[in-house]
Amino acid sequence: MSGADGLADSGRTRRYVSATASAAEIPTSSPTIPAGMIDAITGLLNQDEAPFLRHLASSVALEWLPADSDCLGNTRFEMASHEVEMRKRTRMPPGDITISLHPVLDEDEALYAHTLVHELLHAAGLTDHSSRHSELVTEIAPAPTLADSPLLSRIREEALSQQEVKDWNCAHCGFVWSRATVRAPSRCPKCARPFK
Repeated sequence: MSGADGLADSGRTRRYVSATASAAEIPTSSPTIPAGMIDAITGLLNQDEAPFLRHLASSVALEWLPADSDCLGNTRFEMASHEVEMRKRTRMPPGDITISLHPVLDEDEALYAHTLVHELLHAAGLTDHSSRHSELVTEIAPAPTLADSPLLSRIREEALSQQEVKDWNCAHCGFVWSRATVRAPSRCPKCARPFK
């Protein structure tokens, strides 16, 4: 729990870093939906869960975000949010939907698919980041591991380079080790006591 002064209860300050990958250039061809992706989504959902499901193939347009964007993807309905919610309730067509993807995703096929499925589920009507939304994304296009994704590794390295703490120091045994993760460790690798 963090107080108004930004200090965590443990006395350490919380420091949020912003690490974004930047693309050298925007690809010349527009992003595309891989074959079978919409079928995979429609096979796992129904109209009650995803009211815009039957309009998915006809209503969605894909484009690249600017190369310096700070997100990997977003979904934009071309109407106000209250109108989108009304159309969900009344099962009306959603109108035009634009999914924008970061051009750096062109370098990583698995992360591209994972991000696109995430955004397509929003376009189908699952607009909240619920546990069902996460389960579906993981089932259809699981996120690549850090070891399998040079892009995620690069983003992690950028985040680590921005951190003030470069080494972890165990308060129990005094063991010091180089930081290799963004999050603080839960235990000391030497004495196995909870990390403080």
